[in-house]
Amino acid sequence: MNITEFAKIAGVSKSAVSRYFNNGYLAEDKRQLIEKAIEKTGYSPSVSAQNIRTKVTKLVGVIMPKLSSESCARVTEGISQVLSEDGYEMLLVNTANDYQKEVEYLDLFRQNRVDGVILIATVFTTLHKSVLNKMRIPVVIVGQSYKGFNCVCHDDRGAAYALTKLMLEKGAKKPAYIGVTLDDKAAGAERSGGFTKALSEANITISEKHKAVAEFTIDSGYEQAKRILSGRNKPDCLFCATDNIAAGALLYCAEADIKVPSELMVCGVGDSALGRITAVSLTSAHLHYKTSGIEAARMLLSAINRHDSVPRITKLDFEIAERESTNR
Repeated sequence: MNITEFAKIAGVSKSAVSRYFNNGYLAEDKRQLIEKAIEKTGYSPSVSAQNIRTKVTKLVGVIMPKLSSESCARVTEGISQVLSEDGYEMLLVNTANDYQKEVEYLDLFRQNRVDGVILIATVFTTLHKSVLNKMRIPVVIVGQSYKGFNCVCHDDRGAAYALTKLMLEKGAKKPAYIGVTLDDKAAGAERSGGFTKALSEANITISEKHKAVAEFTIDSGYEQAKRILSGRNKPDCLFCATDNIAAGALLYCAEADIKVPSELMVCGVGDSALGRITAVSLTSAHLHYKTSGIEAARMLLSAINRHDSVPRITKLDFEIAERESTNR
């Protein structure tokens, strides 16, 4: 049944039917006639036809780096909550930490009909910058700060600083660090900067042997902890850039009979469920991942509806969740 046939059954004009389904002004008597006709026929206008007229698809592309990541899951949960409340659907794509795929999906969404894009970002390459600068639809970046675009990020530097300072205040003198690539500005450069700032304020320097770069996995955390902790001059505290890395370090400590926290304090970032069920529960920084998804979705919808024209960066705070791994 098309709109012309339905209008005849309802006894109103096609324009009245169109105004009804697009929330326009309509006299109450005509509204009642249309509603009775809907009850009788079950008529509903074609979504695709509405989209063609309004140039709105009610679709948002969301690019995430890893399906199995708890933090990404929390972000997308927040995004989905807001979008669904406003009648939008989420097209979710997974890049499996492949930076080239991030660029490809950005370009795909740029060329196809979505109303906006939310990028849960990891790193920015020249290719990222090239595609982002070509976007003609709103884009919100989550997890990283990128000039000229709406962003929702975390205080990664502050979290790393607070955790490191906590361990130093508990008597640690020989810190160690397992980070991630500095190409990742948030988890890599910012968290490294917070760790370094705390050491600088305490007039502490560390050996290069007590620094390592890991991947975002438990296995990699285990291997790097093994390298750092197997020497004679052992550190007495260990900052890990993520909870997964810290969980790997705790696993090595258990196997090597390194007592946590009496011999070695350990902390991570993310406050994941994993860190709460390790043999020694993990002190971590709680980052508000779900909130970041909620804020990103709200920011995107505001941009889609042209309520905001000036890009802004929202930085969310953190909370320290102190547990057994630093409880001296």
